[in-house]
This record gives sequence, structure tokens and C-alpha cells, in this order.
Amino acid sequence: MRGTYSGALEEEILESIELDVTTGVVPVEFSVLVSIGSVLESLTLPIVTEISTVLVSVHGPDRPGITAGLMDVLNESAAAIYDVEQIVVRGRLTLNVLVGVSGERVTIRDVLFFGWTQNLHVDFEVVEEAPTQTDSLSVVTLIGATVGPDDFGAIANAIAAGGGNIERIFRLSRYPVVSYELAVSGGQMDAIRAGLVDAVTNRPVDVAIQPDGFERRARRVVVMDVDSTLIENEVINLLADEAGVGDEVARITEAAMRGDIDFEQSLRRRVSLLAGLDESAITLVADRITLTKGARTFVRTLKRLGLVTAIVSAGFTRFADALAADLGIDYSLSNTLEIENGRLTGGLTGEIVDGPAKARFLTSVAEAEDVPLSQVVAVGDGANDLDMLAAAGLGIAFNSKPIVEEKADTAISVPFLDAILFLMGIRREHVDAADEADPTFQQDPLSDVPGTPPV
Repeated sequence: MRGTYSGALEEEILESIELDVTTGVVPVEFSVLVSIGSVLESLTLPIVTEISTVLVSVHGPDRPGITAGLMDVLNESAAAIYDVEQIVVRGRLTLNVLVGVSGERVTIRDVLFFGWTQNLHVDFEVVEEAPTQTDSLSVVTLIGATVGPDDFGAIANAIAAGGGNIERIFRLSRYPVVSYELAVSGGQMDAIRAGLVDAVTNRPVDVAIQPDGFERRARRVVVMDVDSTLIENEVINLLADEAGVGDEVARITEAAMRGDIDFEQSLRRRVSLLAGLDESAITLVADRITLTKGARTFVRTLKRLGLVTAIVSAGFTRFADALAADLGIDYSLSNTLEIENGRLTGGLTGEIVDGPAKARFLTSVAEAEDVPLSQVVAVGDGANDLDMLAAAGLGIAFNSKPIVEEKADTAISVPFLDAILFLMGIRREHVDAADEADPTFQQDPLSDVPGTPPV
């Protein structure tokens, strides 16, 4: 569709489209809705040489060629393009083009005719010529098994109450969780964050807010805790079960993860209860370890993106090193059980991996890879992870104890480790496309997740 459409058909159509000077609306039987507003006056003028800034909004069924056709019309009318945004939801197009046009009627007439021929609704609005002031941007990520209108409304209200304005929303995933990314301009981030925390209290959704800048798009290292993060288990509890002291060790572990007792002392106490356990128990325990749902997808995707991966554990090398080898993780650090004559002595050898040691390890990995800490992501669940979460540019509490959730940058409570990808702005469809394009990858059947949206 080009030019001014000066043929007989155009003239017949245009003569039939009579503006209602009261409402400024074109009759809907032509499938064209034109909100004239302040542009009405310019439509009645023969030629005006001044340039007006006009927002052209096109809505209707999407199909190939609509954007190209509209641009052809604007090009033939010598319009200047100032800004373009487009989105398609369920096959319905919304296309906004900010243009600079002369006061001649021809540009609007040609766009009207284009809309009529394409069965599209077209709105016009004259806007201020001065550029919109650019406010600081932040990104709010919303994650949940399902996200209802009440959840969305609570998030939107919190953003507005903090002075922010939602500029764009798009869905990041529908499986294994539903997640959305909201681009927010203006407002006070601390105020918005506090409002968001209140908004999701007692709601089955997670929410995070981050500055939308270079650092967010340039994450280069991810460091993970192991027990109850990369894997579903606490290895020392499994060893304690084999030694017959499971209940006692589990109670100490729980207190240590909450931060109620000194971590190093609790670790040494628990290991001492394993004294005399046959080394063969390590193999039995290794067979009982279960990776967290989504762990392989998470690590595989990070590696495809070229990120460095590391695990650091207050658990034990015989397990952590095997996990690192299995998943292709680049760095690993954990405690070493002392074994003599085929049995555990109840002691540890080497440096104790506690909270400060985890933070030092994260820093050493970043230095070895020449990566600033602002580009490091840390993931953990227990009180002994707090130091490394604080050291990282983004510290994520994963299904964590309350003390960790309160102090981390953000928290995830869904049971899928790959949900962290969505906090990093990675879309599930891109993950799936990379899997499909990899001839060496064999996809296991996807788990049935109740509540998955149909589209």
C-alpha cells in the first residue's frame, strides 16, 4: 500500500468517511476508529507548514506486512519517525508510531485509508514536541505458579504508590512458572521495593526489583550453594541417617541454617557424631542425592550464555566435586571429611568452609575471571550464605530461611532453580529454542506443572 491512493476507490471511501465534529470519531462500520481530539483543527486546514508531533496508534488482527505497509505510507508522506513500539498478544497487534508531520491533511488521510484497507483501528493524538523526559528505569520481575489479576493489581498499586510508572510488560515464561517483567520509570526504588514486599505478603508469588542498567544485562559469574539449593538434600543429614544419628544432626542443621547457633561449632559438632561411619556410606548417600528441579536447565543455560559457574558448600568434597563434574561447573569448594582406615574420624581436614569462607571464595572466583563483583550472582538458602549474598552484585535467597530472605537482594520461593533465569531477564522460549537447536541435547519429558497457562 503506497502513496496517496488517488484512485476512484480512495475518493469514494474518503467521501464516505465523514467526521463527527462533536465526537471526532469515524463511523465504526468502516473498521476505522480515529480519535481526532486536537488534531481535528489541522484536518480542516488546507496546508500548514509547521511540523506537528503526532502519535499514530494502530490496533487490530496481526499479520505479516502491516508494519511495512504503514511505514510505506509514512515514507510517501515524508513523515519523520521519532519513536516506534509494537507488541502482539494472542494475534492482536498494537503498533504505536510517533511521527513528525506537516499540517497537511494528506498524511492522516493516507493513514486512514491504509487502516481501512487492512481492517485496522487507527487513533491519532497530537503530543508535545519536546521529548519526554527520561526517568531512571527499573525492572520488576513477578514470578508465581499462577499470577492472577489480584496479584497483578497489588503489584501495580505498589509501584504507583512508590511514584513509579509501568511502561512495558511482557511475559518471560509460562513453564515451569509464570513470570512477567515490568519496565518501570521514575519513583523511589526503596519505596517501591518496600511496597512490593508488603504487596506479596501472604500471596503465592515472588517479586523482585532491580535497576535496569548495564550491570543487570552483563552478569558473568553465578555462585551457588549446594545443599538445599543446587540439590534438595542436606548431605550431612543423609550421612547422619546412615550413622543412626539423623534426628539429632537434623535439629542442629536446622538451627545453624536459621542462624541461631555458630555455624563452625555446629558443623564440627555434627561431623563428630559421624565418627566411625564406614566410608562405603558415602556411596550410599551419593545415590540418594536429588538435584533441585530445574538445576540442569539452569546450569546448562548459564554455560550456553558463556557465564562462569561455581558451587561452594559447607558440605563435603566427595559430593560437591562429583556434582561439579556431572554438571560441568567451573569452580567448586567444600569441606573435606577426615577418613582413616576406611572410616570417618569425626573430624575435618583443611580450611573450614563457613560463611566468611564462602564470601572469600566468591571474590576469588570473580578475581580469577577478572569480573567485577557487581556482575556476580550468588544463590543460597541458609544463614551461612549471607556473606556471599551480600558480596555479590545480585544475592538471591532460594527457598530460604526468613533471616536470609529478609537480607538478600531478592528471594524466590518456587521450587524450580531455573526460575532464577527469569530474574536475569532470560525468556523461557529462548531456553527451549537453544535446547532444540543443540543436536547433543536429549530432553527428558517435561514434568506436569498444575496451573500452566494454555498459551
